[in-house]
Formats: sequence, C-alpha cells, structure tokens
Amino acid sequence: MDILQKIIAHKRKEVATASTTVAWRQLEHSPLFSRTPLSLKERLQLNSNNPHIIAEFKKQSPSKGIINAHAQVAEVVRGYWQAGAAAVSVLTDAYFFGGSNADLQAARAAVEIPVLRKDFTISEYQIIEAKALGADLILLIAAVLSPSEIRNFTRLAHHVGLEVLLEVHNSEELERSFFPEIDMVGVNNRNLKTFEVSLEVSKQLSSLIPASVPSISESGISCLSEIHHLQQFGFKGFLVGENFMKTNNPAAALAQFLQS
Repeated sequence: MDILQKIIAHKRKEVATASTTVAWRQLEHSPLFSRTPLSLKERLQLNSNNPHIIAEFKKQSPSKGIINAHAQVAEVVRGYWQAGAAAVSVLTDAYFFGGSNADLQAARAAVEIPVLRKDFTISEYQIIEAKALGADLILLIAAVLSPSEIRNFTRLAHHVGLEVLLEVHNSEELERSFFPEIDMVGVNNRNLKTFEVSLEVSKQLSSLIPASVPSISESGISCLSEIHHLQQFGFKGFLVGENFMKTNNPAAALAQFLQS
C-alpha cells in the first residue's frame, strides 16, 4: 500500500467518525454556511503585475516530515495576504499533515482573500463541512476519485457556492476527470505515490487544459524565474507552500519572493 492509499484509507475512517459526531444538518446551520464565498477563478482571470500566488499553510507532510511546527496559522496567512498572495491554501488533514479544521476557521477570520480547503475530499459530507468552516473552494484529486464522483462533488460544491480546483498528475487523469463545469485545473508536479517532483509535468499537461479554464501549477516551485517560465505555458496561478513554510517567517519569504 503506497502513501496515497494509506491516506485515503485513514480519511474514510476519519470522515465516518466526523459525520456521526456532527450531523450534516448541523453544519448547514453553522454561522459561516450562509456566507458568500470569494472567487479565486475571477482573480486568476485578472491581469496583475504580480503572479497569482496561492500561498500554503502546511506544518508537515509525509515526504518532508515536520516543516514548521511552531507557525501560527492566523499570523502566517494574514502575512501572506499583506504580502500580495491571491489566495491561501490551508491543510486540514490532521494525521498526515498536522492540520485541522480550526486552522481553516482561523485563516478565514484572518484574511479577505479566497481560502482553499486543502484536503482529500472523498465524501459529500466534507463539501458541506468545508462551506461551514468558511472555505471558498475545495480540492478534488483525480487520482482518488472516479469521474462520476468528481461530477457529483462539483455540482454539490457549486450548489452551496464553492468553487472547485481539480488536481491532476498526468494526461490520463485529466482526460477522464475534466468536464466543463470544473472551475480550475491544478497540475500537481509532485507524484503522490512516489513524492518525486518535476515542473515538466505542468509543461506537458498545459496544452491539454482548455484555454478558458484557469490553470494552476502546484508544488516544486522555488523561484520567480520558474513562475515566469510556467506563465509561458499558460498557467495563471501558482501554489507554493513548502518554499515559504520552511523559513522562520513564511510571509516575509513570500514578500521577498515577489520582490526578487
């Protein structure tokens, strides 16, 4: 069993427990459920002097272990926003990534830009939960979902006002998973089974993504020149986390990154 399979197996147990602890109907009556989400898609379609960075808050990962154990989510994401991030991504998986739902809530209270709930969505319950926590968009990972699940999850997300970022790792995933209702396509340069990283993945898939759909390159980006290069392949957004989180001051690292 590879790491992705382990994550999904654990996630199924986690979601089963959560859904019996807090009912769907309770989530729909939470204070943030009626909030109108912000659109990352619209931001990515705007011209900007700065690249559209989705700056990530991530304390640890299965491949890197502890990245930044002491960072405070509200402080970091507020700093990201002030430094010029187009959006923030917050890991909510606890067991493998050290995140929590409380981290997402804290991020929502700290910024006025879109917040991505970064997790392994395998259930409709998690979509309702994401809306209740204050997310603006969710991640759907093609490697762990069937085409019918992606369609159903996307339609439910749209029904409650959330946008969807479809994450793919290869052409096969893109071809079987994409359909016109998808808001954005993210190309993860990290193989979730081996954790090897290569920006060539984004370049190879760029021509297969419809020009009308904003594309985001994820993982492995370490300098502004790489972003400028990827922009030539049509990418509108760039998800960067570890490069900032491994420093003592992630927000300052983003500011320096954009000024370099």
